[in-house]
Amino acid sequence: MKAKYSDLFKEIVKSYYEGEFEEKVQSLLEDPSVKKNELANVISTLCGVQLDLTDNYITDLKRAIESYKAGHKVVNKVKVCSMDCMNDDGETICQRSCPFDAIFIDEETKTSSIDGDKCTDCGFCVEACPTDSILDKVEFVPFIDLLKDKAPVIAAIAPAITGQFGDDVSIYKLRSAFKTMGFAEMVEVAFFADILTLKEAVEFDRFIQDKDDFMISSCCCPMWVGMLKRVYNDLIKYVSPSVSPMVAAGRVIKILNPNSKVVFIGPCVAKKAEAKERDLLGDIDYVLTFAELKDIFEALELDPRKMSDDFSAEYASRGGRLYARTGGVSVAVSEAIERIYPEKYKMLTTAHADGIKECKKMLSDIKEGNIHANFIEGMGCIGGCVGGPKALIPKDDGRDRVNEFAANSEIKVAVDSEVMIKVLNKLGIDAENNFKKKHRIGSFEREFLD
Repeated sequence: MKAKYSDLFKEIVKSYYEGEFEEKVQSLLEDPSVKKNELANVISTLCGVQLDLTDNYITDLKRAIESYKAGHKVVNKVKVCSMDCMNDDGETICQRSCPFDAIFIDEETKTSSIDGDKCTDCGFCVEACPTDSILDKVEFVPFIDLLKDKAPVIAAIAPAITGQFGDDVSIYKLRSAFKTMGFAEMVEVAFFADILTLKEAVEFDRFIQDKDDFMISSCCCPMWVGMLKRVYNDLIKYVSPSVSPMVAAGRVIKILNPNSKVVFIGPCVAKKAEAKERDLLGDIDYVLTFAELKDIFEALELDPRKMSDDFSAEYASRGGRLYARTGGVSVAVSEAIERIYPEKYKMLTTAHADGIKECKKMLSDIKEGNIHANFIEGMGCIGGCVGGPKALIPKDDGRDRVNEFAANSEIKVAVDSEVMIKVLNKLGIDAENNFKKKHRIGSFEREFLD
């Protein structure tokens, strides 16, 4: 989050926790130096809603927060910009950052605008904008009351979280921090990546029958899926119909604990948009980024470095934890294929790309028949999730921390996870055999709707 918005967000969070929210918003709007309309847009966005300034703004804002619904756009233009960043070709920085050409210059207002039909809410423009004119909605305030009431809210942390809050902050310290905030529990999404690893191995066996067949993995990255749906739609037939580990986490947790709410925490703005897709709506209730979590910790004066370790039994594998970096899905699925389908493993050739430019190049090559692999993986951010726009440490450091944490895992290959087998049994799935039966695996599949 940009520095000026970060400080404002922390003020809002602190005031909401302390029961002084209305007074804080009132004082912010009474500042004579601010543009009230723009500030009202920013405040509502930081509260997870979209609301223009009205005569009853504070009352309307509280009502909007209390009646929060997940199905809204994530990225919002919060103020008119100067367009000083326009290059010689007449393109602004935000235009150049958008992979889907969703930003255009409005000839009437003479400023950049977002085409809602083209926008995928990936958030690249949020990070690129030099004037802080574009902001993604922050979904923390809408569920603060749930935390204060000790409702069953589960924090599902992305594999990329390793090392983000310091080398000395273990996932067990983070577990303590989440519980101190009011979460009922914290779980590693890497565990649900293990389940998807098993499913992708089964999908590979289904897709690959001879040397000319290939499969495109749909795991992990909403940007990758977005490119396939919007730009390379004719390749969809080669895409595994699997949900992402984030969605699998939400679905499994809610099957096992129907009254729970699930909050995903990761380095990616696009995950906020994924949670709002029509066929996935309701699987994940809220999404926070690492940058937002850092601000929340600071607003609540909660230092994870000083927390005691809240240990749990080991349940996520090396492979699931490697999903955080580019090539990690390929490693995990390859190892599972080797164990389950040794003959098919002899046919396996993987290829992966990271970053929008490289992903587009690889998909274009596939369309043109220039394909030299049969398991294809793509991630929209350079370096994979560790290179996400809301990561707190450089991508290379994030990759190294993930590799180290994964290497130290007690469980190496997903199929060896006894906890995973027990959870699948509770879902009525007998490991890889039932993954071949469509009526048993609905929790781990999706439809790629337009």
